Amino acid sequence: MNLKISPSIGVARLGNSNKQFFLSPDEIGGLPYEADASGNKLGPIKNFKDDESQVRRQGQQFKVIDENGNEITADSENIESIEWTVHLANKKAAWYQYSELEGNLLYGEENSYKNRNVPFKNASKTTEAERQTLIIDPGPRSLSGRNQSIGFDESSVPNGYPSQFPPSTVSSGTPITTLGDLKTDDDGRLVVLGGYGHAGGNEPLTSYGGSDTWHDDISDGPVYCKILFKDGTDPIVLNAWVIVGSPDFAPEIVNISTLSDSMFDVGVRHFNLVPDMCENGVFNSSYKVNYQRDILPIMKRFTGYQWVANVQSMMAFSANFVDLSDPSKNNKQNRENYFSYFRRPNDKNAPSANEPQSQLFKTNGSDSFPMMPLNSGSNSVSNENIVKFLALNDTQYFMLQQWANGSFENNPDFEPFPVSKADQASVGNCVGLPMCPGIEVTWSVQNPAIYAAPFIIDDHKGLAGYQNTGLTPSRDECEGGGCEPGDLTKRMACPWQADFFQCTVQPVNFTNPSFNKDQRITRQEINTTDVWKDSDTTYQDNQTYINDPVNEPLPPTYYSYWWPPQSPWDVLTGETTLEGQLQSHLPAGQQMNYARGINSFVQMVEHWSAMAFIRNTNSQDKGFPYFTETERTNELFSFKEYGVGQVSGNGDDNETTIPVFFIEDDLKKIETKNEKAKMLVSFLEKRAFKKISVSSEGLGATRSGIKIRR
Repeated sequence: MNLKISPSIGVARLGNSNKQFFLSPDEIGGLPYEADASGNKLGPIKNFKDDESQVRRQGQQFKVIDENGNEITADSENIESIEWTVHLANKKAAWYQYSELEGNLLYGEENSYKNRNVPFKNASKTTEAERQTLIIDPGPRSLSGRNQSIGFDESSVPNGYPSQFPPSTVSSGTPITTLGDLKTDDDGRLVVLGGYGHAGGNEPLTSYGGSDTWHDDISDGPVYCKILFKDGTDPIVLNAWVIVGSPDFAPEIVNISTLSDSMFDVGVRHFNLVPDMCENGVFNSSYKVNYQRDILPIMKRFTGYQWVANVQSMMAFSANFVDLSDPSKNNKQNRENYFSYFRRPNDKNAPSANEPQSQLFKTNGSDSFPMMPLNSGSNSVSNENIVKFLALNDTQYFMLQQWANGSFENNPDFEPFPVSKADQASVGNCVGLPMCPGIEVTWSVQNPAIYAAPFIIDDHKGLAGYQNTGLTPSRDECEGGGCEPGDLTKRMACPWQADFFQCTVQPVNFTNPSFNKDQRITRQEINTTDVWKDSDTTYQDNQTYINDPVNEPLPPTYYSYWWPPQSPWDVLTGETTLEGQLQSHLPAGQQMNYARGINSFVQMVEHWSAMAFIRNTNSQDKGFPYFTETERTNELFSFKEYGVGQVSGNGDDNETTIPVFFIEDDLKKIETKNEKAKMLVSFLEKRAFKKISVSSEGLGATRSGIKIRR
């Protein structure tokens, strides 16, 4: 019997509600599902937050299926028992510092962390034994049968396992005491729940990338299923992987290049997943793509971005004035013209300054138009391994090129690729490109060295695992040998909320391929002449002031977005009731900054759960979507209008006002608003959250170099 765990890589998500959770979507761009306390799937989700305005966790369900897609349970013929084991870990504090694409071995061995001299986080701990203590490693957890539950906390560590937990008290933020829970439903399926979105440490924050002693409760690790048979057949052990990522605040809006696309690209180019398309890394120029399966989804994704980012130029590539599904020769010029606006992916094997992804505009004589997709590239920040603007991955680009050449068919009854819908859906709602480092995972997933097969993470030690040794802190899985628990998420931001405060918009230099950022030094000269009239005495005083260097994107720049479906920036307000608009201070249908009111990184770490979920409020008619903010915790925020004259000094300017949203320090001012606000304040007062201290030198400029919000 050929069995597997489905999905092969699952995605759970953080939430700070200690009440009910929900279950992951089962299709790309789908909504999650409601679930009962045991994880039994119910209908489509109703609310992402609980009655205290806190975000519910997203659980990932795993099940066993046979080669025909039929589910196998403990009630199936010849099945004695099914035992699940999961090992979650967080390795962020033991890994290297933020370094954009430095360390990415796809750029060659010379780009390794060691050769690039990238420093460790918590560098004062120098030995392997000391650095192992930085890992959050509760050890594996097992359960079998129906309606079972166990947590990843210190109370349930397996006997003899050398577990590692961070300090149980912190001076800033919230301590990490668990990485989540396991449950089984009525039929014995597994549900993996991650942590509560906590982050904390015992030193002041020194940067947006975190500080020494800081941890958060993002995690990942292997999922095992041991099956015993009634007829004495040898037991089998199946394996999969689970990623615990940050919340998906716009789950129905799909990234142009998803994590499923990235993994499919690896499978096609390195594992001969679709040998007719690509064999041994060489694409077949006679391969016919399918418009419905391979091309149309990319075009539809351009449309979705308008609800979370202000990218009008991309909308032109979804509002087509010609029939792009027509494979005839008469339509070839239209297809080729469409394709000509897409950048070719950079060649990582021979990187140079003048790469295709450094080009912003396609020029037509004296005219110009931004090339597609109009997002930041995977490194528009530092000056090492520059990737300024986004391109489709190699496989996506090849398929689009085949379509442009006319090598395609337009058949809705297409043959699917040899990857199950469940395997694609689980990771298809995550960011695939750009990755700097990303949101859920980073560029390591583009490296074939971490896979055993397409969409299958290579497991370093297997079920026997790390019982005597624990996890290793400095091993790079991209050198081969498989992944340990915590390896897929260890390169991500700590605290994880940095991705929502820093990685939203990005001014990208588009004229100098060799520079993203440069040091700006402002020199101010003041020439003063003093004259004493009666004595005819003159004194000349010339002074020069030079400010401290500021690292900023080199002008001229273009306004680009990182990953709007995961970190929205421009959204429509959605409150349509009297009370809702009184609390939001805005009419419905106004385009506003998504994170308005959260005005510092510290506030994002503390109040990330106040942000809205962007949902299609016209979901019954798929042809006319209407995405607006829902469930924004408006009660947390206060609002004032300031006249422009208060800045300009010209009273006439006060006829124009600027809206300002902010959070009151005094919770008593919040709880008087309404009953919902009272419940919110009650939750905030019960938390173990400690006010976050920041280094006296501050956090410096945001990574993108921009703080201005429209």
